[in-house]
Amino acid sequence: MIATRYRHFILSGFILISCKMVISANTGFSVSVYDVTSRSIYLRWPKFPGALSYRVVATPMNTMEHSPSTYFSDFSFVGTLASLAPNTVYIVKVDAVDKNGIILAGAQTMQLTAPEVPIIEQAYSKLSNSITVEWAAVAGASSYLLTAQDGDSFIETIITNSPGTVTGLKAATVYKISIRSINSGGRSQPSPAKKAKTVLAAPILTASSPGSGNIVVSWRAVYMAVGFFVSIMRSDGLGNMLKENTTNTSLVFSSLDPGTLYTIKAHAWDASGIPGDDVTYNQRTRPLAPTDVQVTFDSGALRAVISCTPTDGASSYMMAAHSSTSELNCSTSTSSCIIPSLECGAEYSLSVIASNEAGLSMPAEAVTFKTVPCAPESVTIEEAEPGRLSVSWSNVDLSDYYVVFVKSDDGLEVHCNTSRTQCYFQSDCGFTYFISVFAYNRAGQSPLGDIFNHTTAPCCPRDFSPVFVSGDTVQIVWSPVRGAEMYETKAVDWSSELLCNDTATICTLSALHCNTLYNITVYSFSETRGSNTSCATKHVATAPCSPEIISVSKDTVSVIRVQWLANNDDATYTVSAKGEAGIWDCTSSGNSCTLHNLPCGSLFSISAVASTEAGLSLPSYSVPLETAPCCPSDLSVTQVTQSVTNISWSTGTGARTYITALESHKGQARCHTLQNSCLLGCITCGTNYTVSVKAISETGLISDCIYRRFSSSACCPTGVKLYRLDNNGIRIYWRMSEGSINYTADLYGSKGNFTCTPSVTLSYCDVTEIPCGDVYTVVVSPLTDKGSKLTFCPKKIYSVTCSGSSVGMVIYKGKKNADHHQVSQEIK
Repeated sequence: MIATRYRHFILSGFILISCKMVISANTGFSVSVYDVTSRSIYLRWPKFPGALSYRVVATPMNTMEHSPSTYFSDFSFVGTLASLAPNTVYIVKVDAVDKNGIILAGAQTMQLTAPEVPIIEQAYSKLSNSITVEWAAVAGASSYLLTAQDGDSFIETIITNSPGTVTGLKAATVYKISIRSINSGGRSQPSPAKKAKTVLAAPILTASSPGSGNIVVSWRAVYMAVGFFVSIMRSDGLGNMLKENTTNTSLVFSSLDPGTLYTIKAHAWDASGIPGDDVTYNQRTRPLAPTDVQVTFDSGALRAVISCTPTDGASSYMMAAHSSTSELNCSTSTSSCIIPSLECGAEYSLSVIASNEAGLSMPAEAVTFKTVPCAPESVTIEEAEPGRLSVSWSNVDLSDYYVVFVKSDDGLEVHCNTSRTQCYFQSDCGFTYFISVFAYNRAGQSPLGDIFNHTTAPCCPRDFSPVFVSGDTVQIVWSPVRGAEMYETKAVDWSSELLCNDTATICTLSALHCNTLYNITVYSFSETRGSNTSCATKHVATAPCSPEIISVSKDTVSVIRVQWLANNDDATYTVSAKGEAGIWDCTSSGNSCTLHNLPCGSLFSISAVASTEAGLSLPSYSVPLETAPCCPSDLSVTQVTQSVTNISWSTGTGARTYITALESHKGQARCHTLQNSCLLGCITCGTNYTVSVKAISETGLISDCIYRRFSSSACCPTGVKLYRLDNNGIRIYWRMSEGSINYTADLYGSKGNFTCTPSVTLSYCDVTEIPCGDVYTVVVSPLTDKGSKLTFCPKKIYSVTCSGSSVGMVIYKGKKNADHHQVSQEIK
C-alpha cells in the first residue's frame, strides 16, 4: 500500500500545494520533486532492489481521464514529465517494476505546475538606470520575475503586476529583457527576450560667474552623447528662459541680472535624438559694485559707521579704511559696518566691495573722511574763592572750539562753550564736581580725556532721628549729606561719652544705660576737608529698664496676682500670661496687677514689660504657672454585675491621672488610674451612691469633681424554684428583696419560650400550658426604673418530665399540697 502525504491551502483564488518527499509505508521507496516549470515536473527516486524499470504516471487532480505511463530504465533515478498543463495540480506516482512486470514498490506525491509563460508587450527606458516592462497578466500567477541581462551579468526583480521596472542598470546600454510567472508550485520558463536600451546619463555640470552679468557653464563628455541641450532661467521664475543646443562641453550666458540666482537645466541626446536624464544646477551672478557710500563718525569711541545702498544678491560686504599709518577692515552681512580704533586727527580713504557665493563685485567709488581732534591736555582746576571754580587747558591742533562739562554728584550738569582755553563755574558746599574738556571740529567731538574731580567741604546732617530705641541701644539714621565720606556720632550723658564712626548714614549706639537721657550729635567728615564741628545736638532717652517679677500668687483658682520691682520713671507695666490656651494680660502703673479667668489645665509663662515715651523695655525673666486640671465634662456609670460598676469619663484638660470613688452609708469603692474608665467592685445592690472624680496633673495639682448620685440595681432574687400546677402549668417562686420591686421570670426551652410578670407584692408567677418533657433555663430578674431586665442575674436549668404515656403524668419529688406539686429534678 502506498502512503501519500499532502496539504492544500486556498489563498486569493489559487490552490497552493505544499509537497514533501513521500515514502512507501512498507518498502521505504520514495519520490521527490526537485524542479517545476509550466509544462514539466522533474522527479528524483532511489534505486530499488530487484527493479528492472520504473513507471511514472502523472494524473491531473479532480479528473477521471487516464494518463499515459512513462518508463525509465533501472539505471535512471531521475525523470522528467513533460507536456503537462500549466497552473495544474498533478498526482504523480512512481512504481518500481521487476522483469516480470510485477510492481515491487511505489510512492506518489502531488505537485502544482508553474503558470503559463507571460508575453512581453513592450519594454522602454525613461531614466538612465532603469527599464520599464509591460505584459499581459497570466492566470494563476502570484508575482513575476523580471530579468535584465547585459552579457554575463544580469539583474532580477520580483513584481506583483504590470508594468514593472528593473532598476540599478547602466546608462546607454542595451539589455535583454525576459519575464517569468510565479506561483506556489514554481516558476515558468522565461518569456522570449526583448531588447531595450537605457537612455543617456545626465551631464555633470559646473558653473561660475566671472562678472555681474554672465555665467559660464561647463560639463564632462557623456558616453554615447552626440549633443547637449542647456537652458537657464531666474530661479524665481521672472524673466525669459534662455536655451542653447550645442555639441561643445561649455557655454557662456550673458546679459543676466546681477546678484540673481539662476537655475540651469541640461541633458544629452544620442544619435537617435533620444534625450537622456535631466540635471539641474543653481548658480548666482556676482553683485554690482556698492553705491552711495556714507560715513558716520562716532567721536566718543573713535570709530566710523560705514554704510551703502544694499546691492541685489549681495550676501556680505567688505569695507576698508586706509590712512598713511594704518589699514582697518570690517566685514558684514548687512550694508552697514563699524570700523573701530581710528586715530584722532587723521585722514582716511574708504574701499567698499560687495560679495556673494559667486565672488566679489567691483569696488565702489573711493570716499575720504577726517577724524575728530584729540582730547585737550594740561587741564587745571582751581577754587579761586568760595563758590567759584576756574577750569583751564592747553590748545589742541585742528580744533574749532571747546566744551567744558561740569557734573555734580547729585546728577546736575552744566557746560561752557568757548573758543578760548578757560571757563568759570559756580560751586556749592558738600559737592564733588566731575570735570571733562572736549575739542570739536566738523567730524565731531574729541575722544574722552581725563576726568577731573573737585570736592567742596561737606554739609552737616540736620534730620537725624532715632529709629530704634531699647534699654541699652539707640539706632540713629539720617539722610546723606553732600560731600560726606564718613560720619561720626557722639552720645554723652552725665558720666560717659560714646563714639561711632561709619561711612553709612546709620549708627547703632550700644552699651547704654536704660532709662537715661543722652545728648547725641552727628558730624560729617571728608578726607580733604575734615570734620564739620558746627553740627547741632539732639536729646534722646533710652527705653525703660526691664522689670523684675517678685511673686506670683493665686487668689482663686482662675485669679492670679503678679507683683514686680518698679525701677523706671513714669512707666506703665504690662503683665502677660502666654500659653497654648492663649494670652491673658493686665496693665498697671504701680508694682502689681491681677490676671483673671485663666483656664484650667493650662501651662503659662508670665512676664512683665515696662513702657515709656522712649519705648518698651525687654521683657522680664518668665515665671512658669500651671493651673489646676479641668474636671471631665462627661461621666457615665454602668453596672456590669450585681457587685461591679464601670465608670467612664471624658478627658480633663491638663489631667494625668484620676481618682474615682463611689460613696454610700454602707461604704466606699475607689480606683486610681491613668485611663478614662475604671471598674469598681464590692458595691451593694439596691444602694444610693455619690460619684466623685479627682483630676490630678503631672505636677500633682488636684481638682475635686463631684457628679450626680448613682443607685445600684436591685438585688437578684434567690431561692428560685418551679412547681407543677394541676392545669399543666408551672409556678415560678423566689425570695423577694426589700422594697417594692417589679420582677420578671423567663423560661427558655426547645419547645418554646415563656415569660410571666407578677404584681409588686407577689414573689411568684404562673406559666400555663407549658409542654412537659423538656429542659428549661429559668431566669428571674428585677426590672429597672426604665422597665429593662438585668442581664447578670443567675440562670438555673430544670427538667419538666411527663408521667407514663399521658402528658398529665409526672414524677413528683417532695411534698404535695392542694395547689401545686414541685417539679422533679433540678439540673445544675
